[in-house]
Amino acid sequence: MSTETTKNEDSAAGQPAIVRRGAVAVIVRDQRLLLVRRSEHVIAPRMYCFSGGGIEAGETEEQALIRELDEELGSVVVPRRRLWEHVSPWRVHLAFWLADLDLATEMKPDPREVESVHWVTINEMTALADQLDSNYRFLEALARGEFALSSME
Repeated sequence: MSTETTKNEDSAAGQPAIVRRGAVAVIVRDQRLLLVRRSEHVIAPRMYCFSGGGIEAGETEEQALIRELDEELGSVVVPRRRLWEHVSPWRVHLAFWLADLDLATEMKPDPREVESVHWVTINEMTALADQLDSNYRFLEALARGEFALSSME
């Protein structure tokens, strides 16, 4: 887990008080990462982030990732491996998964959740404003070598 945690801690355990769990898809194509800009109708409107969402009761991280990408982008995704985890400022425990997007499936973003879809390089992502905090923490962990994006090496 990232050493970057929030100030909202469970005093008994000294750990962040997790309120939700989420799964995030890190999709790489041609050395670019897939980001979405959230719609104005969701929490953290118009912020850039990786696609993904909450894990429902009884779901695995992989199942949640598959469901969320279908709901948000109308896309089929295949989780490959867990890259990293982080507790967001909203106390959501996020599992970041390297995943493959089915190239045969055309993306159809749900406008209730996604305003736009973007393919960006690491440098473009680093310079991009209006991202969720977890994106910045992800980039820092990547730069520290905590994980590798094998398809970008």
